[in-house]
Amino acid sequence: MISQDSRSRVLSGMRPTGRLHLGHYYGVLRNWIELQNEYECWFFVADWHALTTMYRHPWSVESNIFDTVVDWLASGINPTVANIFVQSKVPEHAELNLLLGMITPLGWLERVPSYKDYVARQGEGNPPNFGFLGYPVLQSADILLYQAGRVPVGADQVAHIEITREIARHFNFLYGKEENFQQAAEGAIRQLGRKLGALYRSFVVAYQEKGDAGALEKGRALLAEHPSLSIADRDRLSGYLTGGGRMILPEPEALLTDTPKVPGLDGEKMSKSYGNTITLRDDNDEIATKIRTMKTDPARIRLKDPGNPDKCPVADLHRIYSDEATQRWMTEGCTQARIGCLDCKKPVIDAVQSEIRPVREEALRLENNRDYIGEVVGKGIEKAREAANRTLIEVRDAMGMSYY
Repeated sequence: MISQDSRSRVLSGMRPTGRLHLGHYYGVLRNWIELQNEYECWFFVADWHALTTMYRHPWSVESNIFDTVVDWLASGINPTVANIFVQSKVPEHAELNLLLGMITPLGWLERVPSYKDYVARQGEGNPPNFGFLGYPVLQSADILLYQAGRVPVGADQVAHIEITREIARHFNFLYGKEENFQQAAEGAIRQLGRKLGALYRSFVVAYQEKGDAGALEKGRALLAEHPSLSIADRDRLSGYLTGGGRMILPEPEALLTDTPKVPGLDGEKMSKSYGNTITLRDDNDEIATKIRTMKTDPARIRLKDPGNPDKCPVADLHRIYSDEATQRWMTEGCTQARIGCLDCKKPVIDAVQSEIRPVREEALRLENNRDYIGEVVGKGIEKAREAANRTLIEVRDAMGMSYY
């Protein structure tokens, strides 16, 4: 369940691994650019998450943070509408991570797909560290700290959001019951007035006794639209509607986003660790050289050999960059051996150069303006700490830890 105040809030982060590439651009940044004009967006550099695997080389994290923010801004993330900050500069992340870790069963963490995959790949030679095992709790803290209702992910990452929902649900179950919850909820219902109060009660009965999902949505809409309810009363009545207690940490929803496949130069997923990337700051010559050397259909050895675009990573780039006519030209020319691979790559080279040029130029300008980058991040950190502290006050109070 998401509180009405959280529905318009989006949070997403990115580990600082250095200069960004086309995989980042199409997998994350283009979606962020659209979302920032529709939602209240919080985008953070996840430097603590980076340490789960980069702990042997932490000295590269600082420069990677700078490069990450530069590429975000150069790509079109607007700091006047989106909040940009660095995770470790908001220590409230660490406190909420600690508190949530106290209530999270170990079995929940051990069943996370990425953890199981890591253990299967690494074996006993390189066992996972505590930080890697516990990263889903830190990720949950990242999201819940800002009461974010929506988290943009691809379909393969929905499981990562589900554990956040489970942790939030468990927290609310343990600590969401006020001693006088029933009385407080009844008082809040009276704030609705006689007519709306009766209507709200009918929604409660319809949902709790008949399982009417439509009544649940109507009840939530009624609460969202009522002008005189306080945030606390709205949360109480949201919990009362479903038979629970006060909702302290709203359960986020996965905001599914389109993430087109961006192949690396070797045909594998584009990744810095594979050394197969086209970065957002490559110049025209670098782009041309990289794409000309990209792997193609291995069965096409000679010009007269017909090819199969489904087995060629260059064809995947055509699907991203080329219009329908060019894609038909590529498919027919390849399958009928009418064009060579270098001919096929030329339109892609031109398109990638054209797209990256303004990003590269803006990044080069920002590289030489460290004061501006510091100002953007500094303002974002200040806003993030204000929002995070509000949540932690509620969390500490709910857990009975507001003493002294």
